[in-house]
Amino acid sequence: MRAKWPIQTGKYLILILTTLIIAYPIFLMIMSSFKSQLEIFTSPLGLPKSFSLENYVTVWEKVNFSGYFWNSLIVSVSSVFIVIFVSSLAGFYLARFQFKWNPFILFFFMIGLMLPMKLAIIPLYLIMKDLGLLNTLYSLIAVYVAGGIPFAVFLFYGFFRTLPKDLEQSARMDGCNEFQVYYKIVLPLMKPSIAIVGIVNLVNVWNDFFYPLIFIRDEALRTIPLGMLTLFGEYDTQWNLLFAGLTLSSLPLLIAFLFASRTFIDGLTSGAVK
Repeated sequence: MRAKWPIQTGKYLILILTTLIIAYPIFLMIMSSFKSQLEIFTSPLGLPKSFSLENYVTVWEKVNFSGYFWNSLIVSVSSVFIVIFVSSLAGFYLARFQFKWNPFILFFFMIGLMLPMKLAIIPLYLIMKDLGLLNTLYSLIAVYVAGGIPFAVFLFYGFFRTLPKDLEQSARMDGCNEFQVYYKIVLPLMKPSIAIVGIVNLVNVWNDFFYPLIFIRDEALRTIPLGMLTLFGEYDTQWNLLFAGLTLSSLPLLIAFLFASRTFIDGLTSGAVK
């Protein structure tokens, strides 16, 4: 036991140091959100003189952050829900039903993991233009769903392969159809995989700047990353409002991770089924 004490101490010191390195920039962002523009430049690493909510009120009302927030929320929730629903059904079908084209369909989904969608931005733009979806939130939802499905199908397919078939067969003997088997038997066991797919896709969609910049022109339809661009001027940047906006935009992700953290970690460390 005594021989292990220095090793354990070293591990804890490394963990503490890593936590401080990761948490310090977040701490500076939150502290800077309470400062004035002048205070940020004169005392960038110090604590604010007063914890006023003036920056948050200004961002929420005058910079139309509330509109950006709701646009991001609509796009993120819709995209994540569709990805989870469609991908879980596809993964369940591919894992449980064997047919002639099964390997080819699975390989078709895997191609989406190999080829970045941003390489096809010009064809995507032309498709959205022909469909009349440019400058709408539907274009963002469609792109995020298409980009999130390959990874989700891959994960759900592996998850279903580890599940025993006895529970499903028992449900069928009790009179359940295939969708009832999926909904009543399989879905409650999918929480770790759903948490992983949900968190990964939510972070990607919520923080994405590229696709809103390409597909959205109307300021009222901007998401948070694109909306924050209004705070960057040609000769000046409103850093106090920018830090307040970044703090507000990080709160939904933090709350979502706190609610799904245990399930998310279980899915990463202990596998799909215990």
